[in-house]
Amino acid sequence: MLFGDPLPELDVNTGYRGPIACRAAGITYRQLDYWARTGLVEPSVRAAKGSGSQRLYAFRDILLLKIVETVAALSLPTLNADIINDGIVAGDTDEIWRLGAQMLAITVVQGGAAIVGAYLAARASMGLGRQMRRDIFRHVQRFNLEEVSRFGAPSLITRSTNDIQQIQMVVFMVATMMLMAPIMLVGGTVMALRVDVPLSSLLLVLIPLLLAVVGVLAGRLLPRFRTMQDRIDRVNLVMREQIQGVRVIRAFVRQRERGEIFARANDELTDTSLRIGYLFALLFPSVTIIMNLASLGVMWFGGLRIGDGQMEVGDLTAFLNYMMQILFSVLIAVMLVTMLPRAQVAAAGG
Repeated sequence: MLFGDPLPELDVNTGYRGPIACRAAGITYRQLDYWARTGLVEPSVRAAKGSGSQRLYAFRDILLLKIVETVAALSLPTLNADIINDGIVAGDTDEIWRLGAQMLAITVVQGGAAIVGAYLAARASMGLGRQMRRDIFRHVQRFNLEEVSRFGAPSLITRSTNDIQQIQMVVFMVATMMLMAPIMLVGGTVMALRVDVPLSSLLLVLIPLLLAVVGVLAGRLLPRFRTMQDRIDRVNLVMREQIQGVRVIRAFVRQRERGEIFARANDELTDTSLRIGYLFALLFPSVTIIMNLASLGVMWFGGLRIGDGQMEVGDLTAFLNYMMQILFSVLIAVMLVTMLPRAQVAAAGG
C-alpha cells in the first residue's frame, strides 16, 4: 500500500481501521497507530464527538427559541383582556388599535421562533438518525456468524430501520413540543394566578385527574408495544424465509403451509396493533372530555364572580386562555408519553 492511497473503512468503536480492511490493504495496526498519532489518520471517534457537540448546540438554540415562543404565547391573553377591559368596555378605539398592534407584532415573533425552532429540530433529529444508522451498519459488518445467528437478520433489519425511525421521531417531538410544555405549564399557572387566585383552584382538580388518566393508559401501552416489537420481527422473519427459500418452497409444494405461517404471524401483529389502537381511541376522548369540563367550570364559576363584581369580562377570557394553555401543555406531554413506550422498546433493542 502506497502513501496517499485511500484507506479502508474506519472501525466505529476504536476509531482505527477494521482487521479485515487492514489485511486487505496490507497494513498493520502499528502503522495505523503511528498515522493516527501523527495526524495522518483522524479516528472516527473524533468526528462522532464533533457531531454530538453540534447537536448539543442545536438543542440549546432550540430551547432558547422555545422560551421566546412560549413567552410570546403567554403574553397574548393578557393583551386580549386589556383590549376588552380598557378598549371595548371603555369605548377607547385608540387603545384597541395600540394593543392590537402589539398583539400582531408578538404573533409575528412567535411564528418566526416556531418556524426556526422546527427547522433546527428537524435537522438535529434527522442527523441523529443518520448517525445511528451508519453506526449500526458499521457495527453489524463486524459481526461473526455466531453473533448474526444470535440477533437474527430480521431483528437487525428492524433495529436499523423501524427502531431508529421511532427514536428520531421522539427526538423531534421532544425538541419541538416537549421543551415548550414545562415552560408553558409553569408560566400559564403563574399568569392564571395573577388573573384570579380563587378560580385557579380548579387546576388542583383538573391536572391530577388528567395525569391519572394518562398514567393508567400509558401503563397498559408499554407491554403491548413490547409485544408488537416481537410481532414485527416475526413477520420480517417469515417474509425473509419466504423470499430466500421461494424455489425450495415451490419444489416441495409448501405454498399453502407457508401461507398459513404468514397468516398466523400477520394476525398476531394485527391483533396487537388493534389493542394499541383501542387504548389510543380511549385516551384522546378522555383528555378531550376533561378539557371541555375545564372550560365549562371556568365559564360557570367565572360568570358567578363577574356577577358579584369580583372579576372583569376580559379577565375571564384571559383566564380561560391560560387554562387551555396549561391543559394543552399537559396534552403535549400526553402525546409524547404515548410515543415514549415505543421509543423505549426500540432503544432497548426489543
